[in-house]
Formats: sequence, C-alpha cells, structure tokens
Amino acid sequence: MGFSYLKSDPIFDNNITLYAVYNNVGGLQTGTSVTINGFTVGKVKDVKFKDKTGDLLVTFNVNNDFAFSKNSIVELYDTGIIGGKGLRINPIFDGTANVQDYDTLVSNTRLGITELLQQKLNPLQLKVEGAVSNADSLLMNFNDILNEKTKRDLRESISGLNSLVKSFQNSASTLNGLLEKNKGQLDSTIININAITGNFAKLSDSLANAGLAETMRSLQSTVSNLDLLLGKIEKGDGSLGKLMKNEELYDNLANASRELDLLLQDFRLNPKRYVNVSVFGKKQKEYELPENDPAHKNE
Repeated sequence: MGFSYLKSDPIFDNNITLYAVYNNVGGLQTGTSVTINGFTVGKVKDVKFKDKTGDLLVTFNVNNDFAFSKNSIVELYDTGIIGGKGLRINPIFDGTANVQDYDTLVSNTRLGITELLQQKLNPLQLKVEGAVSNADSLLMNFNDILNEKTKRDLRESISGLNSLVKSFQNSASTLNGLLEKNKGQLDSTIININAITGNFAKLSDSLANAGLAETMRSLQSTVSNLDLLLGKIEKGDGSLGKLMKNEELYDNLANASRELDLLLQDFRLNPKRYVNVSVFGKKQKEYELPENDPAHKNE
C-alpha cells in the first residue's frame, strides 16, 4: 500500500485494466499518462515483451467513470518535438458493448515529426541524388563536347560579343551627343509640326463650313443627270440621238452641205447668173453647171 501511494496510484480506485500490443513503443515509460480528448483518465502500468515475436504488451489502467466501446483505438504518439511517447484513447460510440476490465484494444501508432520528415525527405533525397548524378553525367558529356578548338572558338565568340557591345555603347554615346546638340532644332521642328497640324485642323473646319458636302451632292446630281442624258442619246431619243442613230438624216445633211458649197462656189465665180440688171436690154447668159456639180455625173 505504501509503494502504491508513493507511485501516486490510488489504493481504492474505480479503474479497469486494459491492454494494447505494439511492435515498437518508442521508449514509452511506465507512469505515462493515458488521455481521452486531452484529459488524463489513467496511466501506463507496465511494458513488456508479449511473446517470442518481439511484440510489446502495454498494460494501462483507465478510470471506469467514462464508458466507451471496446472497438475504440488506443494510439501511441509523440508528446513533444524532442521526444517522449504517450497513449491516448480515441473513443468510439458505435452501440456495441462497452470496454470491460482486461480487454485488449485496437492499437495504432501515429508517426512523429521525425518519422514524417524521414518519409518526406527520403524520396526527395533520392531525387536530389539522381539529379546530381545526371548533372555529373551532363557535365562530363559537355566537357567531352567542348574540346580545345570549341573552347577557343567560344572564347573568341565571347570576345567578339564584348566588342560588339562596346561598339553599341559608343554608338549610343554618339547618338546622345547628337540629340543634345540638336535639341533646340528638334524642339522647333516639333513646334512647327504642331502648328501645321493646327492649320490642317482649321482648314478641315473651313472646308466643312464651306458646304463641301452640299457641293459634292450637287456634283453627284449633275453627274447623274449627265448619265441619264447620255443614255437617252445612246437610245436615239431627241435630236442628238436621232442624228447619231439615223444615217439617212446624216447623209441628207451631208449632201445638202455639199450642194450649198457648190452653190456658193458658183455664186462666187458667176455672180451675174444670180444678179443681172440689164439697163440696155442685154441678153442673159445661159447657166453653165460648175465642174464639181453632181449633175455632170448624172450625164
């Protein structure tokens, strides 16, 4: 009784004894608290080998005031970052029989931070090692490709590129100096361009106010009427149309014009035939046809 008192175990308690089996307890100590939802409900009483397989049997007691199913799980977990293991019960209320004294609960081990990091880092370590190996192979192949001639050509190319960059820098400096010297002229040119632009804007306003749109509409109407007139002439409508389409009228006009020419010629050559004033009763001369008169052809 004194030994139990010194161990902080109550002499007369209302606890039940339960068991859990683990393949590794991670240094779980007797006297470690057993909790449910963070509340201490018991302690670890004993840890020993269960059989020749090496599995460990953990004996712990739990206050019988809180009832839960015998299908509940007792979990082994890390109590802190620097180590230490504890037990906690994840109670299940599934309507089955409640846990009884000396029952063995289902055990589970929750990985600690160290184990989780190892699980996450091991694949990453393998990938890094593979990447390093591939990088070594790539560098070896690259060194094989870059023989002495290639290295020399590469150095010459880099040297040429440096010279080109210096040339660009000199050109940029020259251009900056040129712009600096002609800054006043460039400003004047820009001002003149602004003035010209303003004048063009005024000219555009003047053309708009001058009724250019109305003039264009009138011109369009005139062109339409002219097209209509030409169409009528082409069809033979009106005097001009008949003159263009009626060949007989054209021939008659041509013959009349030719006869009028002959008449005027004869009148100029023989005026007495047409104007004859006889004072003393002279006889009138007979009419002679001109040489070009069509009547000669009829003869």
